[in-house]
Amino acid sequence: MAQWFLTAKKADFEKIGARFGISPILARLIRNRDLVEENEIRMFLYGGPEELYDPFLLRDMEKAVKFLSPKIKSGERIRVIGDYDIDGVCASYILVKGLRALGADADAAIPHRIKDGYGLNESLVEAAAEEGIRTIVTCDNGIAAAEQIALADRLGIETVVTDHHEVPFAEKDGKKEYLLPPAAAVIDPKREDCTYPFKGICGAVVAYKLILALVKRFGKEKECAGLLEEFLEFAAFATVGDVMELKDENRIIVKTGLSYMEKTKNTGLRALFLATGLAEKKLSPYHIGFIAGPCLNATGRLDTAARALELLQTTDPAKAAEIAMDLKELNEARKELTAKGLEQAVELVENTDLKNDRVLVLFLPECHESLAGIIAGRVREKYNKPVFVLTRGEEGIKGSGRSIESYHMYDNMTACSYLFTKFGGHKMAAGLSMKEEDVDTFRKQINAKCTLTPEDMEEKIHIDIALPLSYVTKAFVEELEKLEPFGVGNPKPVFAQKGIAVLSEQILGKNRNAGKYRIRDSEGKVYELMYFGDVEAFGKYYRERESIFITYYPSFHEYMGKTSIQIVMQDYK
Repeated sequence: MAQWFLTAKKADFEKIGARFGISPILARLIRNRDLVEENEIRMFLYGGPEELYDPFLLRDMEKAVKFLSPKIKSGERIRVIGDYDIDGVCASYILVKGLRALGADADAAIPHRIKDGYGLNESLVEAAAEEGIRTIVTCDNGIAAAEQIALADRLGIETVVTDHHEVPFAEKDGKKEYLLPPAAAVIDPKREDCTYPFKGICGAVVAYKLILALVKRFGKEKECAGLLEEFLEFAAFATVGDVMELKDENRIIVKTGLSYMEKTKNTGLRALFLATGLAEKKLSPYHIGFIAGPCLNATGRLDTAARALELLQTTDPAKAAEIAMDLKELNEARKELTAKGLEQAVELVENTDLKNDRVLVLFLPECHESLAGIIAGRVREKYNKPVFVLTRGEEGIKGSGRSIESYHMYDNMTACSYLFTKFGGHKMAAGLSMKEEDVDTFRKQINAKCTLTPEDMEEKIHIDIALPLSYVTKAFVEELEKLEPFGVGNPKPVFAQKGIAVLSEQILGKNRNAGKYRIRDSEGKVYELMYFGDVEAFGKYYRERESIFITYYPSFHEYMGKTSIQIVMQDYK
């Protein structure tokens, strides 16, 4: 079972509540998110797009704008090179449309996951040179492409890098020596010398900032106001899809972007929402991260991400509807392949000595390489360990990793970098290529260097407040909505109450993975409770006890036109 911790951060909750017009309970929840300064709290509760940071605070932004401005004015061809995931596709869309709006002759090339691999590569550079292109702008990649950018330079192509991934480094005398690519400008908030106030933005947000900076320099804020609103939608879509933390500036981007998306004018995005049943809904990060986003991602996994970019760029409703349905069907196929791969991965862990490793390195040779990251994430959730899933590609082994909070994946991989032909990533996720004969060595080395303790690998549930169910009123649930949108970095609050007795149960769902219960608290009041999980294990557990301790979250539930408060249990002891 998970470890439970009660968060007990101190502050004058009455004073904070009075200052911002909120209850002391909400003030406590905000303090638990490490928001202390008045400006931080105000920005969290009421921050709008006018408070987004100035793009010129990013290192090399001025350099990039000065470099690109004359090329835009002269109509020189500019090629955007993105990536095949949500972030790369959204960033490519923003850059191409934004550059064209300013008068540039811009187009995009997105690498094919299997033929090209991640990011800028030699074939894309050579193709650009053959077509007479002399300027490349990368997005969501490029920070680790020093060799490819050097090749571009030799072929007469100048490059601007926009990225958000970790800067490669070499250890020298115990110190990190950061290795920037030889580009005309390198915009990446992760640069050690970049003083941008918030480093956790995704590639599409960096792309948005570049277009915003160019719009300002060209003095076209009024003409491009609608365009910038649209780009904020895609910056928000990518922020959620790339699993960025919903903190600081990201919170404003996602909160504002979701509201814009609900009435989007983008033909392709509207078609995608119609195809996935999201049209007319109040959108949340869940809808983007688990319904619409995976459809946009599926094309880059099983086909080519150029199809996803085509969806966003088309203005023909019939064509948009056709592509959106294709993407939805591709995603359904991806789900089936993922389930099969996950089953193989769990079987490998359970039936070998791999289960004793602190870092799981799973070699699934027949698995489609595009699914490695998803499967790694699912295995990580099951075992709460860092996971690498490796597959056999056309040119050796390719793999993806997903990490846990207490393990910096990219830094730990750097210690094994001699085993990789290519690698990159950040704290929570990474990608790699290597020779098949080095797989076992990698498994041994990454585990030998691992410093995780058993406590690090135990699931931890942080309880915000021990709160009796009697506090849960309509007004209270409405106030909790001020904390939305929820997601990584801003999870739903966790409440707890002891002395809960289960009076009756009703198992729901064709897979019997949901339960509806009548419960009674220690005051004798009766409530309805929902649980989505292993209901059979829960049934066995509560029947052996007079009462249990639960963690929960309350929300509104709509059914047949009626709205009621629903208590959802997250864990029990």
